[in-house]
Amino acid sequence: MHVPDGFINAPVSAAAGVVAAGAVAVSLRGARKELDERTAPLAGLVAAFIFAVQMLNFPVAAGTSGHLLGGALAAILVGPYTGVLCIAVVLLMQGVLFADGGLTALGVNITVMGVVTVVVAYALFRGLVLLLPRTRRSVTVAAFLAALVSVPAAATAFTAIYAIGGTTDVPLGKVLTAMVGVHVLIGVGEAVITMLTVGAVIAVRPDLVHGARGLTAPLKLRVNGELVDAAPAAAPAAVPGAARSPRKLWIGGVVTALVLAGFVSFYASASPDGLEKVAADKGIDAKVQPHAAADSPLADYGVKDVSDARLSGGLAGVIGVGATLAVGTGAFWAVRRRRTAASALEA
Repeated sequence: MHVPDGFINAPVSAAAGVVAAGAVAVSLRGARKELDERTAPLAGLVAAFIFAVQMLNFPVAAGTSGHLLGGALAAILVGPYTGVLCIAVVLLMQGVLFADGGLTALGVNITVMGVVTVVVAYALFRGLVLLLPRTRRSVTVAAFLAALVSVPAAATAFTAIYAIGGTTDVPLGKVLTAMVGVHVLIGVGEAVITMLTVGAVIAVRPDLVHGARGLTAPLKLRVNGELVDAAPAAAPAAVPGAARSPRKLWIGGVVTALVLAGFVSFYASASPDGLEKVAADKGIDAKVQPHAAADSPLADYGVKDVSDARLSGGLAGVIGVGATLAVGTGAFWAVRRRRTAASALEA
């Protein structure tokens, strides 16, 4: 759902840029409370993983494909504020290095793919977790439903922005119907990927999943109509996993991302994604503009002057994962250090 330059006029693109900048500023502040020495490197990994999985377009209908947006996944794994920053890092790297998503439309893309998906998904996720039993399975079910809803919500948000600043005269009802219709199908794929990823991390390190915190509540017994701790005097000797290093998970995640981007991506669907298909069918793309980074050596996810398509795409994917991991990890460590410095000053 990467919006290119030319779909939305300059004033509305600028306004969306202001909204996106404000959301990033708020998220930088909020992420200080979500990040610590263990989760900061994992946040960089989440950004790199989302970059890799977004290269894996999957077919959803005749001549149409979809890919992960990642807002729900990021918010559940590392928190909503950090989740917005993860998506912003991914979109920035894609726009600057790979000419994917317009540079003047960066604010639109961060608002739609980052802010809207994270806010909708995390709000629904938290509501479901409160209603469902406090189990790991409930977290994965809530993750599935939250991710499912977040994608058509993003499609609706794009349609609203298009209604205000679209550069072509296309009936709004047709755009909304087409966008939501195809992105409901894409949402199913998003939900499956999110559920499987969250479930896999919870299975090995539930203590590192932001959305799974608090699942290990003490056992309660009902006595005279009141709930009391089953063993109030017995303090746990240690919290499983609390002091363990996330190094193994980080290494496994990096290897997985590199394999997905460097090898599996070659087998991704070549069909246009949901927005591209709707734009071509409805004429939204009539005034699309060439990307400012079209001459980038990595444009269109290929390495310039490498003639072998498989090698070119694989190298581009590996470079993208590495660059996103480096930029994301560096940014999140900086945010975490600011939190540490602020805490020291308050003390």
